[in-house]
Amino acid sequence: MTNTLYYQNAYMKTFQTSIQDQGQDEAGWYVLLEETAFYPTGGGQPHDTGTINSKRVIKVEEVNGEIRHYIEEPFEDLSGVFEGRIDWDRRFDHMQQHAGQHILSAAFEEALHYETISFHLGKEILTIDLQVSDLKEADAMKAERLANRVIQEARPIETKWITEAELSDYPLRKQPSVTDQIRLVIIPDFDYNGCGGTHPRSTSEVGAIKILDWEKHKGHIRLQFVCGDRVLDQLHRKHELLREMTSCLQAPEETMIPTVERLLTKQKEQEKALEGLKEITLTYEAEGLLGKGSPQEDYVLIQAAYSDRPIQELQKIAQHIVSKRDEMIVLLVVQNDQKLQLVAAKGSTPSVNLREVAQKVFPLINGKGGGKESFVQGGGEAVMSKEKLLETLIHQL
Repeated sequence: MTNTLYYQNAYMKTFQTSIQDQGQDEAGWYVLLEETAFYPTGGGQPHDTGTINSKRVIKVEEVNGEIRHYIEEPFEDLSGVFEGRIDWDRRFDHMQQHAGQHILSAAFEEALHYETISFHLGKEILTIDLQVSDLKEADAMKAERLANRVIQEARPIETKWITEAELSDYPLRKQPSVTDQIRLVIIPDFDYNGCGGTHPRSTSEVGAIKILDWEKHKGHIRLQFVCGDRVLDQLHRKHELLREMTSCLQAPEETMIPTVERLLTKQKEQEKALEGLKEITLTYEAEGLLGKGSPQEDYVLIQAAYSDRPIQELQKIAQHIVSKRDEMIVLLVVQNDQKLQLVAAKGSTPSVNLREVAQKVFPLINGKGGGKESFVQGGGEAVMSKEKLLETLIHQL
């Protein structure tokens, strides 16, 4: 197994080492180093990136006891001394986020006795799952205030290697998953936690913690938050969004909510008015089709083919027609992009079973639908023209 330095010095940005071996697996080319400062994915924390000499390190994973440094292309010569260089911005961001998670989880434990049962460090936000089924705003803010107070107090963040026998000497939040070479991350008189991740030397370097949101997830509460520079990034993005909205709405920030509420109310009123006008238009269209019926032996047929129309409009037209005339059969088809849809309706006097008609036609367009003897609808693929589909329906009557 590769000897590791990353546990001992999270602040190591560059280091000298030699390459033990080079190989390739399904994830790509990788090298094994004599010693490394690259952190491999683990404990909820993503891997480091950086370079080894001129080769970019794109991923670091522990596989079968080996710390594999995945590179874009293999080295031609493995001899000599190599320089590893950590992407420090990424490393320090992870240090802020991981330490912030420890602090926030400990704050929930101390202030509310809420246990953290899982943790995920994403590219933009972090999440923890709390062992509770509900979370009140006041309780979330109570934990957040305690966490930020601990940050402002600039408490030291210490690491210590202990044995399993020494575990009982420390008030751990949860038992570690390993039994040998146990590494504790300690914020004295506040948090004692087994962890192999990278952390800053002081809580002050975490900067700040801001809870963003939470939701119920599998019986627990999944909480979203950010730490450190990500708090500023979130503030900047939200400020830019708010500034753009105030410009678009021509309203100052303090009146933003009532302005948006008035706009939404107005929009709903306009949508309702438009819906009423659309109903009137569809009624006129249906009345126009009534005069174009083609008399058959025991019914009057109305047929029409359309493009780019919602099937709901065809339903309303057909229903209006058959509600006016008992002897009508209405066949309407529409093509929307690569999709064919149909609506068939009849009044009370025709003896045709429209469901049986449709069941013969749907397989021809790789489609499906449903309904009853007097009204059917459905759709499929545009494997024929809308006119051909209409002709096929008429042929099945």
